[in-house]
Amino acid sequence: MLYSRIEGEGKPLLILHGFLGMSDNWKTFAGQIAAEGFQLHILDLRNHGRSFHSDVFTYEAMVKDVFEYCEEQGLDKVSILGHSMGGKVAMFFATTYPEKVEKLIVADIGPKYYRPHHQDILAGLNAVDLSQKPDRSQVEEILKEYVSDFGTRQFLMKSLYWIEPGQLAFRFNLPVFNEQIDNIGKALPDNALFEKPTLFLRGGNSNYIKDEDFETIRHHFPNSEIKTIANAGHWLHAENPKDFYSESIQYLLK
Repeated sequence: MLYSRIEGEGKPLLILHGFLGMSDNWKTFAGQIAAEGFQLHILDLRNHGRSFHSDVFTYEAMVKDVFEYCEEQGLDKVSILGHSMGGKVAMFFATTYPEKVEKLIVADIGPKYYRPHHQDILAGLNAVDLSQKPDRSQVEEILKEYVSDFGTRQFLMKSLYWIEPGQLAFRFNLPVFNEQIDNIGKALPDNALFEKPTLFLRGGNSNYIKDEDFETIRHHFPNSEIKTIANAGHWLHAENPKDFYSESIQYLLK
């Protein structure tokens, strides 16, 4: 079963992180939401964080994981907040099991197909030879040659941990990502439909959800709202946490 952090009491809300992320990225936000009467289930998706590694890495498999997690936890109906890849998992889940979802919040990802665009990040991660037993600062120096943005590097470094004294490892399953990165961009099937309340939040400085994508969003999610978080890019929950929290909690409490 998927690893999760569970916090608070009340209506269940699942949080699904993005590609190369993990539940730890959402600690502050989860604490704020839990204080408003929600039980947060912050998941590590397969091949990420403390969850299991698998050679299968598809949205269908991730949806099945989330379904089985809900069954194991006795969650008959949930709301879901998903960011980026986690938002795609949330969309696939809601359109597959609409009876299990009350509300949906999708952060900076649309239902359309996305071309592979993580090449620089993957190149940087693959350039790190952990068998040479580098320390954390040496790993960051290598990543810096491929990933210029400090925030992105710090995000990647969070998945680095000491597997034993002197030996670092990444928590995510890099070999499988190298082989199956194309799966991340998959579009929702044309007939996928979720008619319950859905909120799409996009970063004002991000190009993941463009104005011309609104029609496709409303095709799949006719009962949706689309809002823009100002002064934020793709990692909108980290770049403008105040507005991201405000829009999310208002929607959940409606």
